[in-house]
Amino acid sequence: MRFLIIDTDYPWFLNSLYGKRRGLEKETYERQLEVREKSFFACGLSYCNNLRKLGHEAHQIFFNNEHMQTTWAREHGVKVERHWQFRMRRGVVPWISHLKGPNWPYNVLTEQIKYYKPDVVLNNCLRLRTDYFRETKELVRLLIGSHGSPVPERRDFQVYDLMLCVVENLVDYFRQAGVNSDLLRLGFEPMVLERLNGQKPSSIQVSFVGQITQDHASRQRWLEYICERVPVEVWSPSTDGLDHSPHVSRSRRGTAWGLKMYEILSQSMLTLNHHIDMADVYAGNSRLFEATGVGTLLVTDSKKNLHEMFEPGKEVLAYRSADECVEMVQYYLEHDQEREAIARAGQQRTLREHTFYQRMQQLTDTVRKYV
Repeated sequence: MRFLIIDTDYPWFLNSLYGKRRGLEKETYERQLEVREKSFFACGLSYCNNLRKLGHEAHQIFFNNEHMQTTWAREHGVKVERHWQFRMRRGVVPWISHLKGPNWPYNVLTEQIKYYKPDVVLNNCLRLRTDYFRETKELVRLLIGSHGSPVPERRDFQVYDLMLCVVENLVDYFRQAGVNSDLLRLGFEPMVLERLNGQKPSSIQVSFVGQITQDHASRQRWLEYICERVPVEVWSPSTDGLDHSPHVSRSRRGTAWGLKMYEILSQSMLTLNHHIDMADVYAGNSRLFEATGVGTLLVTDSKKNLHEMFEPGKEVLAYRSADECVEMVQYYLEHDQEREAIARAGQQRTLREHTFYQRMQQLTDTVRKYV
């Protein structure tokens, strides 16, 4: 089968990616894609690469990466719609500029669909216009959506033939809305371990890496409580609302994207996790597999389905309250052998059952039911 995977990147990450590599935007499309892959941000090109290992043709594009998408368009002879804009500079001289039209990303995407001729389009960003997919759906055999965050409002999800979700309550949500839906968990890419070179100096006692936004209200309250009591180092791109979290603010060390995030996890004696509010009683975020994958002890919030992925107490630690989390952290910081034994067991479980290669096997098995 031929797959086309549509992704988007956080603007923060894109600014970092191109800011650190001056002139990257002038490189070829393949070179920019290669740099994006090597960043290992948001699993890199793991979907695409592992589908290829399974014998499928697969391509992965990043819809909101303006540099990459305009480069692809230029290399394939696709004109990017532009319009003229007139402004007054210093109130006297008219200043004329030409800007890309509002529909140019969708126009380029259409040309990419026509060029790659996919049997399956997998859209990992439900915020893209559903009316666009309704207009272009005839170009593909199967249109799949993939989701693991708060559901965007005012979207016609009926356009999708199938919705894949990372937690069970989202599967239920879409099924109740009349959309075919199945579970496809996140995973870990073992190639990360090759980049880390197997070195794991424990230079960080306790780490937390993740977002802190209005969708993570309970996470913010929990983290503020924890940071007041144990030596947590926090990496988060979002600082909105942290005026009310002084201990988190003092513990914040900046941002950590892709490989840097994995290095921080790997260098931690243990790392903390707390799910987004919309996950409710279900576990399924990426940190479950990223932390265990690099061999670090994961201390995560207890959820009703966690035992389906890991054995609490033997492969990960699961706390039921902030106080219990503090107790776990304090205990395992002082008991190296126990901590390392659980971390090893968690890593073995992830490498055995939770890699992206296995997730793509599951994806292709699911797709065959619908094509």
